[in-house]
Amino acid sequence: MRAPGSEDTVMIELGKKLGDAHVITVNCPDKTGLCCDVCRIILDFGLYITKGDVTTDGVWCYIVLWVVPYYDSLRLRWSHLKNQLVSVCPSCSTYFVLDLMPSCPASTPVYLLKFFCLDRNGLLQDVTRVLTELELSIQTVKVTTTPDGRVMDLFFITDNMDLLHTEKRQEDTRGKFRSVLGESCISCELQLAGPEYDCHQNIPSLSPAVAEELFSSEQLTDEDNRVQLLTDDMIKLKDSAIAVDNCLSPAHTLLQIRCVDHRGLLYDVLRTLKDFETKMCYGRFSPQTQGHRDLDLFIQLKDGNKIVDPDKQNSLCSRLKAEMLHPLRVIITNRGPDTELMVANPVELSGKGRPRVFYDVNLSLKVLGICVFSAEIRRYTASDREWEVYRFLLDDNCMFQLGSASARNEIVNKVRRTLMGW
Repeated sequence: MRAPGSEDTVMIELGKKLGDAHVITVNCPDKTGLCCDVCRIILDFGLYITKGDVTTDGVWCYIVLWVVPYYDSLRLRWSHLKNQLVSVCPSCSTYFVLDLMPSCPASTPVYLLKFFCLDRNGLLQDVTRVLTELELSIQTVKVTTTPDGRVMDLFFITDNMDLLHTEKRQEDTRGKFRSVLGESCISCELQLAGPEYDCHQNIPSLSPAVAEELFSSEQLTDEDNRVQLLTDDMIKLKDSAIAVDNCLSPAHTLLQIRCVDHRGLLYDVLRTLKDFETKMCYGRFSPQTQGHRDLDLFIQLKDGNKIVDPDKQNSLCSRLKAEMLHPLRVIITNRGPDTELMVANPVELSGKGRPRVFYDVNLSLKVLGICVFSAEIRRYTASDREWEVYRFLLDDNCMFQLGSASARNEIVNKVRRTLMGW
């Protein structure tokens, strides 16, 4: 394995014809969680990993991933994807510093995008789509509809291109939103976020019943169908297995995983390993077979030892199975007389949440013809971990009778299936 130059740290080979997978190759110094960071960026760009191989000798890492787009590939900006992937790869000059000292990532400035406009169908989805196209990541949201049919939206965002401090990038962003909002736009402002950002991060306390339903690790086994998964989905999800083998390799623990495939599966598995401070020395992600995926991962603890402690093995396997069964929690509950859709996903220990959740939920609601009266994203601590909680207060003036069980089941199924890529 050789040290790459800056020009070939990340290489992207586009498919030769429509439908062919694109090949992404990463060749750089290794670090704990590198493959997780790579998979998160790929997920954020709307790409699905069909298969992959990862190899590291403890110093250099070589990653090859075959990807296809989930969304319109014509809008993919491959040069921006490459820049984002390069940004998480350690450079040769910083490798020994990273190896000897704890990583201290630079703080990314948070900006407040605030606009006031007349409400209309699909408004929130259009705004979310533009943010995605501009490579602006949503950190926190507060969307409120006033009684006179106007909307005040507060989006706390970060810039994946790290250019939002420039006047051109800011003006381009404001111009894009004014163009999309059209005559309904009353005002559109963009500025560095102040103390109000901290006030919008943490969620008020949830009722014990709602918190239990949203965060319970047993929700897929409940007979009351709270998650409202279709029967065939439940059968597939339960057909999952994790085997731990410490005999095949003298230096590594082998994890053999078989589970139903879903969008972001590799990210969910790898962020779990990253949070457990384990490093993957070799990994093979086999292509999907009849809706299932097989993963073979040779791993070590951060100190270079195998995982031989039965308690550590059980803890890791339990967390992995939970992430494979239900990485995202979706429920509908009541907030007083109103109907509220809630989605929760665990946050990495690094503080990053799963990308594109807000986009996919809004897309699902738009397809169903359901308007959002208000929406917000907050952080919540439960079950000894931090969660990102998305709350959508649904507008009763739509084609759905939100009070009926069948309508609620349909909404939850649609949202969950969109998030899982089914």
